[in-house]
Amino acid sequence: METSLKVAAIQMVSVRNWKTNLEIAQTLIKEASANGANLIVLPEFFIQITDPDDPKRLDIAEELGAGAIQIALAQIAKECSIFLVAGTILIKALNGKYYNTLIVYNQDGEQVAYYNKIHLFKYADETNQYDESLTFVSGSEVKTVDIFGFRIGLSICYDLRFPELYRKMGKLDLILLPSAFTYTTGKAHWQTLTVARAIENQCYFMAVNQGGLHETGRYTYGHSMIINPWGEIMSSCEEGTKIIYANLFKNKIQEIRAKIPALEHRIL
Repeated sequence: METSLKVAAIQMVSVRNWKTNLEIAQTLIKEASANGANLIVLPEFFIQITDPDDPKRLDIAEELGAGAIQIALAQIAKECSIFLVAGTILIKALNGKYYNTLIVYNQDGEQVAYYNKIHLFKYADETNQYDESLTFVSGSEVKTVDIFGFRIGLSICYDLRFPELYRKMGKLDLILLPSAFTYTTGKAHWQTLTVARAIENQCYFMAVNQGGLHETGRYTYGHSMIINPWGEIMSSCEEGTKIIYANLFKNKIQEIRAKIPALEHRIL
């Protein structure tokens, strides 16, 4: 029997109020589940996008494995009997800083994996400035998870620019990238980089982005997409709150790797 997986990428335009975002996410997860998806992925910062100088913006941070947000995510995964990738929420670290953390829940609502974002984004131009290191601590562990026979690499947003991260994961069937890519950098590089990561790793790639103008004035790029191991875009959207779907097949990966055994030809 062919090993396959129906996936759904949920693109959001998250607001300041975390409860509103959680309710929207829960509604979209139920819709995706009803449409047959058994792996559902949320974008980076799905739970909240707020003003960087808001003194209360870090109040929603939780201890890993505890807290209202994680309880709700576990419950919806169990209720819908799906694997849920909640990318991302704030998890408390030491010295008053935080991890930007992706969490994976199984069909019983159990946390089966988590990944703390390794590469912290920094960017500045005439109108925008970002420096995640002011708030976040870099993660140190490369993480993968097995779901329905698919070996899946976990990454977040800015990680996309560092191909050596995925090489450290070994052979993969699917890479996940929850993101809040800015409009400026997304317009320039998003599709080029996501397609390249799929081609060079000869695996499926799910790039799940925040998608549009937020109430804070922040503008994220959207254009979530699911890409096959040949670099073809299977499903995509532009801006706004959207769900996109794709059916992934292990034999497609094997077919591509048989044609061009590039992973076997690695020397360095």
